[in-house]
Amino acid sequence: MTTLIYDGSFEGLMTAIFEVIEYRFKEVEIISQANYTVENIFAQLHEVQTNPDKAQRVLKKLEDNIGKKSVSQLLMVYLSEGENLENLIFSAVKYSLAKPNQNILNDFAHNDMMEIAKVCKSVGREIHRMNAFVRFEKLQDDFYFSKVEPDFNVLPLIFNHFKARYQDQKWMIFDLKRHYGIFSDQETSDFFYPSEVDKSKFIKIENLLHEEELKYQKLWKRYFIKTNIPERKNIKLHVKSLPKRYWKYLTEKY
Repeated sequence: MTTLIYDGSFEGLMTAIFEVIEYRFKEVEIISQANYTVENIFAQLHEVQTNPDKAQRVLKKLEDNIGKKSVSQLLMVYLSEGENLENLIFSAVKYSLAKPNQNILNDFAHNDMMEIAKVCKSVGREIHRMNAFVRFEKLQDDFYFSKVEPDFNVLPLIFNHFKARYQDQKWMIFDLKRHYGIFSDQETSDFFYPSEVDKSKFIKIENLLHEEELKYQKLWKRYFIKTNIPERKNIKLHVKSLPKRYWKYLTEKY
C-alpha cells in the first residue's frame, strides 16, 4: 500500500493522480496533509509536490475523454469536501482511462459513478440555494456585503453568477466556515483571504452598516410583519422551502 500525501489543492490532487500512474503504484490511497493521520505503519509514504504541468496533463486527458462538463462535476466532488473525495475522483480517472470513448460518469451501474452523481446533486442544490438566499447589506464604504456558511465549498462555483448579476455594484461574499471570500468592485474580481485580525470585522459588521441599510432593514421587517397572516402560517412548508440554517442571515428573521 502506498499513501500519497498532497497539499489539499485540486492541482495537488491531480498531480497525485498523475504520479500514481507515472510511478505505477498498485494499491494506493490519496490523502490531504490536513486529513493525514498515521494509521497504517506498513504503508509506504509518497509526498506529492504540486506540479501544474502534471495536473494540466491529467485534466487535458479527462477533457478529451469525458468533456469539460464532466470534469466540472469532478471539481464539484472536490469542493464537496467529502471524506472519500480523493478515492471517488481517482476512481473516475481510472475508469475513464479504461474506457476513453465513454462518458463514464453516466454509468450509474458503477458504484463510484453513482456516488459522484449523488454528491453533484447535493452540491448543485447548495449552489441553487446560495444563488437564491444570499442577502447583501450595504456598508458605509458602499460595498454590499453578505455572510454565508454553506455545507459545501461553493464560493468558486457561484462566483461567475454574482459577477454577472451585479456588474454595476461593489459586493463581497464571505464564507464564515472557511474564512475566505469573493469580491467585485466593478474593476477587479477575485478571492480574498483576510488575516486573523480582520476576520472579526467580517463576522460582526453591525457597526459598519450604512445608515440607509439600517432604515431599509427596519422598513423590511415592518413590511414582513404587516403582510404576514397568522391564520395561514405553515411552518412545515416554510422550512421545506427555506431551511432554518439560512434564517440567521435573513433580515426578517433576526
